[in-house]
Amino acid sequence: MILFTKFRKIIYTVSIILVAVSLASIAVFGLKFGIEFTGGSVLEVQYENQAPSLEEVQEQISVLDLGDVSVQVSGDNRVILKMKPVDEQQKEEILLKMQAMGAVEPGSESFQVIGPVIGRELKNKTQIVIVLSLLSILIYVAVSFRKISRPVKSYFYGLTGIVALCHDIIIPLGVFAWLGHYAGTEVTIPIITALLTVFGYSINDSVVVFDRIRENLFKSKGGSFDAIVDASLNQTLGRSVNTSFTVILVLLAILLFGGSTLRYFSLALLLGVAFGTYSSIFLASLLIVTLFESKQKRVLKKAKIK
Repeated sequence: MILFTKFRKIIYTVSIILVAVSLASIAVFGLKFGIEFTGGSVLEVQYENQAPSLEEVQEQISVLDLGDVSVQVSGDNRVILKMKPVDEQQKEEILLKMQAMGAVEPGSESFQVIGPVIGRELKNKTQIVIVLSLLSILIYVAVSFRKISRPVKSYFYGLTGIVALCHDIIIPLGVFAWLGHYAGTEVTIPIITALLTVFGYSINDSVVVFDRIRENLFKSKGGSFDAIVDASLNQTLGRSVNTSFTVILVLLAILLFGGSTLRYFSLALLLGVAFGTYSSIFLASLLIVTLFESKQKRVLKKAKIK
């Protein structure tokens, strides 16, 4: 049997380093939000044959002085441009440049303008969704484990689950901050959707372990709490690893072969699932043991004072 609780300090150190590096990346580089949040224009053009290369599109567009333009090639023949808000005249100039690089399918152009007010509103709603999701998870776990009053209160399970969730989200965000600085990667709605999906996946994995701890607590007539947690983790280890491994295989396939439009969505999910599995096994349950031991020390300290 693997004694997970014995290596808590090493596990905590690794997690703290990963989170610290990620927070430093976010603080130094910042997150590069897509125009869904900042406002701007999106132009999609479909070519009859092979689309021009990214370098060729960027070279042609650069002479129009549009500022920072994000260029994506979707499939073999579709090009997507994301830029600051442009007027009708600038749009026509861009289309002329795009048509000069190859035959464009008639009527295939798609043009959208997202105002900054809509972008701010979307960002605010995203923040509200994240906060409500965290509160809902905390309440759900606390209610589900309300019958467990020993050796720690039921809401401790919810709190450690939230800590693990923050760990699982901060690290991918740190990666995207780094990618945004060095590769121009933007945080878009699909990436936010992927991270919200990680919320559900990660807490589900943690709840499976918590549920086994609950069962073992009811069955046990003695024994230390850390031994019960170790036994529970060993009993659920195979299930957690096997489930996550199959999900990761699918996400790797999407990342490698799914095309540019799915690349960062699958990367966000891949990072979230990987670190979510890690935290549910090595972090959430071990934090409960640490809280329990801290509580015991306070009780002993009070007893000595009396």
